[in-house]
Amino acid sequence: MAQRDERRGVTRRSFLYEMAAIGVGTSVMSACASAFGRGGSRTPGANNIGLQLYTVRDLLDKDFDGTLAKVAQIGYTNFEFAGYYNRTPEQIRATIDRLGVVSRSSHIGANLMRQDAGAQIRSAKIIGQEYITLPSYPFARDGGIDAWKKGAAEFNQWGAMCRDTGIKLAYHNHAPEFAKVDGGPTGYDVLMRETDPALVDFEMDLYWTAFADQDPIALFAKYPGRFAMWHVKDLQVTGGTKGMTPVGLGTLDFKRYFEHAREAGLKHFFVEHDTAANYPGGSLASIQASYNNLHTMLA
Repeated sequence: MAQRDERRGVTRRSFLYEMAAIGVGTSVMSACASAFGRGGSRTPGANNIGLQLYTVRDLLDKDFDGTLAKVAQIGYTNFEFAGYYNRTPEQIRATIDRLGVVSRSSHIGANLMRQDAGAQIRSAKIIGQEYITLPSYPFARDGGIDAWKKGAAEFNQWGAMCRDTGIKLAYHNHAPEFAKVDGGPTGYDVLMRETDPALVDFEMDLYWTAFADQDPIALFAKYPGRFAMWHVKDLQVTGGTKGMTPVGLGTLDFKRYFEHAREAGLKHFFVEHDTAANYPGGSLASIQASYNNLHTMLA
């Protein structure tokens, strides 16, 4: 759907009603209904489960197109890229169109944005993405609060460039963002305070947030509407050590988190499992388990 429809919060029912009201034929309406079912809906749910493709990077290295096809066959409808494996944006778009999926976000490093932010934005537009998401940022370890403010200023600069083309910038967290800076606020608090909500959204990694002993729901309440995307991966504790596991096999209460999706401002969510290649059966077995458990929970 166009940007203006997304801002209005169009639902599947209201969209189809309006189409009927202006006399659009049933064949076109059927096609539009299908688009909602494969990732066009603005209400995240069982029919638009996304995957951060970093999860299957071991397979993408060997068979890019075949791996994407297998991910789509499992049921994932929204691909978040972490590199394009020497493909052009046009080739990426052709591949996802052929598979009947979408890509609403890609992880793009700060170094690439500094080199040529315009090129990254043009690629995102060709692929059909809504977000350029920074997977991390090189905050100066000894820079104190000013280092975080400097980073936020750069986020706002890139966010303005994105806004001018109809997309948006987002930032993905790990655990260090939740450490206090100069004995005061956390780095995450500084980013929230210093970034312009009209220019910068956040992609909350639920695992790393919990890893840092933070409550995602408390953060949703503290900063409502700022978390347009989530990374959904589970946390298990073995012998006192925290680690990753497929969704539904660990300790995180995802059902409770999704009950607060509206407050968070959630638009898209992506399964991720950084160590999926080490899971019994490999990375495809990991994402199959996560998909099955999430689909059952959200259906």
